[in-house]
Amino acid sequence: MNITHASFVTLPVTDQDRALRFYRDVLGFEVTADLPMPQGCWLQVAPKGAQTVFTLSGPGMGGFEAGSAQGIMLVTTDVDADCAKLAEAGAEVQGPDEYPWGRMASFRDPDGNGLMLLTEADQ
Repeated sequence: MNITHASFVTLPVTDQDRALRFYRDVLGFEVTADLPMPQGCWLQVAPKGAQTVFTLSGPGMGGFEAGSAQGIMLVTTDVDADCAKLAEAGAEVQGPDEYPWGRMASFRDPDGNGLMLLTEADQ
């Protein structure tokens, strides 16, 4: 096998504009693609410098169910500050909690897709 990385993760959403505002304005992701398509836009976002991007897939784009993506782990340098920013933006945040591998919290995007934040423990 010669796989080097994941290209993109699909995040099914009901409203691409609302999802874009959350991922760009709240999480600070950059838009890496915004191409018109008959059923919406091919809209991708990612943290600055990331290899893997997130495709915000709207209705009619692949038959995905909004909110069905779960367990996506995002690594951060300061989970506490990021949780505070998410709560300030109106997101429901669980945690952060301490684990042997680091400090972790979970939250949902406006469509119910489940994401987690992790500040890794010093190794």
